[in-house]
Amino acid sequence: MPVARKSSLPRRKAGKPLPPPASAAKIEKPWSLRAAGNLKILELNAFKKLPWLIHGFSTRPGGVSELDGQKVLNLSFTDWDTRENVRENRKKFQTALGAPKFSLIALKQIHSAVIWPFTAAPKESCKADASLTKTPGILLAIQTADCVPILLVDPKKRAVAAVHAGWRGTLARITEKTVGELHSHFGSNPSDLLAAIGPSIGPCCYEVGAELVTQFASQFADSSDFFDEPRTGEEPNPLQWLNMMPPGHQPPPKNVRLDLPKANRSQLLAAGISEKNIFSSGLCTACHPDLFFSYRKQGSRSGRLLSAIAISKK
Repeated sequence: MPVARKSSLPRRKAGKPLPPPASAAKIEKPWSLRAAGNLKILELNAFKKLPWLIHGFSTRPGGVSELDGQKVLNLSFTDWDTRENVRENRKKFQTALGAPKFSLIALKQIHSAVIWPFTAAPKESCKADASLTKTPGILLAIQTADCVPILLVDPKKRAVAAVHAGWRGTLARITEKTVGELHSHFGSNPSDLLAAIGPSIGPCCYEVGAELVTQFASQFADSSDFFDEPRTGEEPNPLQWLNMMPPGHQPPPKNVRLDLPKANRSQLLAAGISEKNIFSSGLCTACHPDLFFSYRKQGSRSGRLLSAIAISKK
């Protein structure tokens, strides 16, 4: 009889299939991924054509912070990382952008529709979720780990803005209001603006409570386009007796998937930006944990990305 030998492969428990390997992120034109030392910076080609503009969306690799045995570029002050690491990472990122001496303005984001215009760097961090300026040397930055980062440029007025849009900010129309603030402060014509929608969690991975369907429907006529199902969470359950629970104690409704990038793209169109001037990366942070941070995927040990934009001092 043959002798049974132990396999070198680890056994896995029945009923728990191995997770599929993460697929490599596909960067398509008009987007490009630029190597800067050991960092990788995501850029929009339409922005790169403006010689006076500095911009970039950070990625995960290349920093000095250590996470799960890897060196990562965490750009926000989190509980698991040291402030010294974050400062060094920010220095590396600014150098990679070509803005090492610029004043970095990273807001205290509160999931609001508060927008700050800046003519100079503030002495203390401001609570807001969008910022705008036409002052050279100010680097506007948005911190994300799933929410939607949006960078806006007015090529004629030489004004820029950065927007942080989670579902609360999106519901409060922060993106649309930021376009309005550019017009109010700098006289920007929405039809002249260029918009870059950076990496965020996509509709493939972003599950939310069905009650958000009703909230978005109360604000947006095209809200049905943002969800994979039109449920509201208030539908009756005809099979309630199957769940073996007392009457009046139904299980919570099934979640729905929300397309946050599409919801914000809709706001840009509603604000008057031309469809040909809106560029979405189409990159899901949860699908590509090797390239991005994702709070949904990694939990409290997730780092933060920075999406930054500035006007050159030249």
